[in-house]
Amino acid sequence: MKIDFEITDQYNENKVLHVLKNQMKLSGRLIKKLKATGGILLNEKPVRTVDTVKKDDILSVIIDFNEQVDIKPEAAEFSIIYEDDCFLAVDKKPGIPVHPTAGHPTGTLAHQVLAHFINQGLSIKVRPINRLDKDTSGIILFAKNSHMQDQIINQMKENRVYKAYLGIVHGVFNPLEGIINLPIARKSDSIMERIIDPAGAPSITRYKTLEHHKELSLVKFVLETGRTHQIRVHCRAMGHPLLGDWLYSDIQTGLIERQALHSHILAFDHPLNGQRIELMAPLPVDMKNALAVQQS
Repeated sequence: MKIDFEITDQYNENKVLHVLKNQMKLSGRLIKKLKATGGILLNEKPVRTVDTVKKDDILSVIIDFNEQVDIKPEAAEFSIIYEDDCFLAVDKKPGIPVHPTAGHPTGTLAHQVLAHFINQGLSIKVRPINRLDKDTSGIILFAKNSHMQDQIINQMKENRVYKAYLGIVHGVFNPLEGIINLPIARKSDSIMERIIDPAGAPSITRYKTLEHHKELSLVKFVLETGRTHQIRVHCRAMGHPLLGDWLYSDIQTGLIERQALHSHILAFDHPLNGQRIELMAPLPVDMKNALAVQQS
């Protein structure tokens, strides 16, 4: 991937290194790699980071590394929502882990995405930017290089990435729309479970009830923070746990075989051109079926 930057009056007579770090927002680690591979160009010619630039020059970087990966590709079909030279967005099915763990060393979305990259002739690592629980469905965004990953992570820190989920909960929120602002911490005797704790990390979820069917509601959740299990914990705390949530609900159901939570919308500013990218994954079949039973 090639990134070009036209030098403006603001950066006239600046060092190449200054422009790379301050305008193009490249990390020191990436700049070091680019120097080693000859991937820094000024007007299409190799340049040193100590050299100066002038107005109307074109400073370019070529991010094209052969990276070592520590997992094996596993070819499988998955739904691609969006793809360009920088990103891949996938609509993850429920029941598939995003990345390998001790309990799931194979059969993950990362293995499948690696096979997809290899088929494209790419030798790159799999870099998921957002993460979903194994049984949560919906949008997962992958970066095709470390620079794009860093850029979106920085947008997340600045609260510029919009993340909306759809969930089916027991009962009806009162009021139908509002903000849940309750701190979350890890339960002391568990490596997985989270609880509401005054000493926990600040955690804010906006919610809006979209539909109500008998004992269940379809709710849109928008995350302002990104704590582990945030929506699941907040729903339990409000007395309206997610349908099928085996960890945070004691209510048994035969309507669905996992927590009814889906990553529905993800929006961010594309680092190359500033364009707002909005990705959407439709409500999955199992959640539609659960609602349909309540409607009948």
